[in-house]
Amino acid sequence: MDPLKRFAELLDDLKQRSVYRSLRATAGTDFTSNDYLALADSSRMRAVLIDALKRGVPSGSGGSRLLRGNHPEHERLEEEAARFFGTKRALLFGSGYAANTALLSTLPQRGDLVVYDQYIHASSHDGMKLGRASVASFAHNDVDSADDAIRTWRQGGGTGTPWIVIESLYSMEGDRAPLAELKTLAERCGAFLIIDEAHATGVFGPDGRGLAAELEGSDHVLVLHTGGKALGVSGAIVTGPSVLCDFLINRGRPFIFATAPPPLVATALCESLAILREEPGRRTRLASLAAHARQAIRKQLDLPTPHSQILPVIIGESDLAMRIAEMIQTAGFDVRAIRPPTVPAGTARLRISITLHLDESSIDALVYAMREAMFAMTTKRPFAAC
Repeated sequence: MDPLKRFAELLDDLKQRSVYRSLRATAGTDFTSNDYLALADSSRMRAVLIDALKRGVPSGSGGSRLLRGNHPEHERLEEEAARFFGTKRALLFGSGYAANTALLSTLPQRGDLVVYDQYIHASSHDGMKLGRASVASFAHNDVDSADDAIRTWRQGGGTGTPWIVIESLYSMEGDRAPLAELKTLAERCGAFLIIDEAHATGVFGPDGRGLAAELEGSDHVLVLHTGGKALGVSGAIVTGPSVLCDFLINRGRPFIFATAPPPLVATALCESLAILREEPGRRTRLASLAAHARQAIRKQLDLPTPHSQILPVIIGESDLAMRIAEMIQTAGFDVRAIRPPTVPAGTARLRISITLHLDESSIDALVYAMREAMFAMTTKRPFAAC
C-alpha cells in the first residue's frame, strides 16, 4: 500500500468538509493582518534595524539562551519591557505559541487545576496537553462558570493551586475579558491569573501597555505580550514575578531547547516599545478607524460589532463563508474566511482586521463589497462590487 495514500485521503476529507487550508500570496487591500499600528514596514523600524546591523548586531543568535545565544540585545529588551509594562521581570520567547506552550506545560504542577476560557488560543491548549495539571474549561467570559469549575474541583478533593487562563481581547470574537472580576476571583481562590494580551498590546491601555496594564506587577499575574501583532516584529514577552520567570528558564522546555530569537528581533521590539510611548497618535488614529468600521458595518449590514479593531462577521457554514470571501477578494480586498476548528462549528466568519494600512474610504468600499456579496449569495444574482 502506498504510505502516502492515507494522508491524501485525509486531505480529501478536509476538502469535502470545506476546511482545507493552503498558502496564498498576499494581494488586495489589507483587512487580514494583525499589524494594527503599521509598524512592520515603518520607516522608523527600518532605520533602527539598519543602524543595528551597522553596529554589528547579528542576524542570528547561534544557540539557545542558556548556551551561547544570550545576547546583550535580549537582556536590554527584557529590562526595558519590565520597566515599560510595570512588572518585576520580563522574558523573551521566539513566538507567542512558544510562550503559551512554555507557560502552561511548565508552571501548573501536578495536583493543580488549569481553568481556561473556552475560546483561548490553540497554543494554550497545546501547552495544557503537555502539562501535568488537571484542566477544566469555562463558558466564554463567564466568571461564574470559572468559579463553578474551581469549586467543583475543590469539592472533588483538589488541593493544589488554580491557574485561570484567559485572553484580554479575543482574537476571533474581538471582545474583552472581564479582567477586574477575574482578578477578584483569582484572589479569592488563591489562583494565578495568566493573561494573553496578544491582540491588546499596543492598541489599548496607557502607552499601549494593554488592557491588563493595571493588573501587571501583581505577584499572582503573568501576562503574555505578543511581538508579531501591533508591535510589528515577532517573538513574545512574558512578564511576571521573578521567581516564575526563573522557573521558566530552568524548566520551560520551549525556552531551554530553542535557539534564541535573533538579537535583531530584540532590537526591533525595543524600538516598538519606544514608538508606543512616543507616538500615541497611532493608537488614536486606529481607534478612529475602528469606530468608523463598526458604524459602517452596523449601518450597512445591520450586524453587531465588538468594541475593538477585530470585527467578526458571522456567516455560518464554512462553504458559504469561503465563497463570500472569494467574491470579496476578487473585488480587491484581502479578507479571509475563518472556519472550524479555529472557530466553533456553525460560526464560520469573515474576520475583519482594522489597521493603520487603511483609511475611511477603503473601509467603506469593503463594507459595500461585503453587502453586495452576501446579498448575491442569498438572491443568486450576479455579484458586482464597486
